[in-house]
Amino acid sequence: MANIVLDNVSRSFRRDGKDFLALDKVSFVCNDGEFVAVVGPSGCGKTTCMRMAAGLEVAGSGSVKVGGKEVKKPGPDRAVVFQQFALFPWKTVQENVLFGLRSLGVGREEAAQRVARNLKLMNLEGYESAYPHQLSGGMQQRVAIARAYVLNPDVLLMDEPFGALDAQTRTVMQEELLRVGHANPRTVMFITHAVDEAVYLADRVVVMTRRPGTVKQIIDVKPVRDAERWQAYERIEDVMALASFVHLRTQIWQLLRDQHDPADH
Repeated sequence: MANIVLDNVSRSFRRDGKDFLALDKVSFVCNDGEFVAVVGPSGCGKTTCMRMAAGLEVAGSGSVKVGGKEVKKPGPDRAVVFQQFALFPWKTVQENVLFGLRSLGVGREEAAQRVARNLKLMNLEGYESAYPHQLSGGMQQRVAIARAYVLNPDVLLMDEPFGALDAQTRTVMQEELLRVGHANPRTVMFITHAVDEAVYLADRVVVMTRRPGTVKQIIDVKPVRDAERWQAYERIEDVMALASFVHLRTQIWQLLRDQHDPADH
């Protein structure tokens, strides 16, 4: 595994002939094997942070490093899962998951074993020959996550991966992501608008300000989760009813409310 380090990162964009500052001196770390969720108002630059870690965008100033190396372009050490599943509609489940391995030149036998292992991990056995249009939204996202995990990346970058799902499916996928994370740990940067989701999944939550985005505060969830033994509860709704969970959720919501922009009305 590898850590992700954003150090004093700023990023500007040009729109309608004018430059505007999207990120302003953002600094935070996702440590080896740590799940870090990033929340903040719309337009605060959450996704831009993830895209810079993925090598899909470059910082205007400051540095973005993964595993101690400056990120300059995408690489096989980082896998990205987007909100829209981005599956090839003309390929089967098995072919979609296999695609990245072929581009890396992995041998046929090893690739088949890795695909089978990750389809089992995501509870997709029996759907190898199905096409994306034959699957539910939740199952399509399972395929997208299996396609990321099969590359055996050091880092998993997830941009609102459950945002397009209905509430029930989203809950199931959150529970599945925790299960898969325990079975196959990765360093994760997880972008979300949902505070409950961030608190439930993450070891730490980075709360960002409205644009130009910067880090407002970082909330350490893991010590509370471990002390209160959240893992002993099988259902997400039972965890969310705990006083310790409610306290953390309320704390983050208050930080976000402090970022309310009267001009939005």
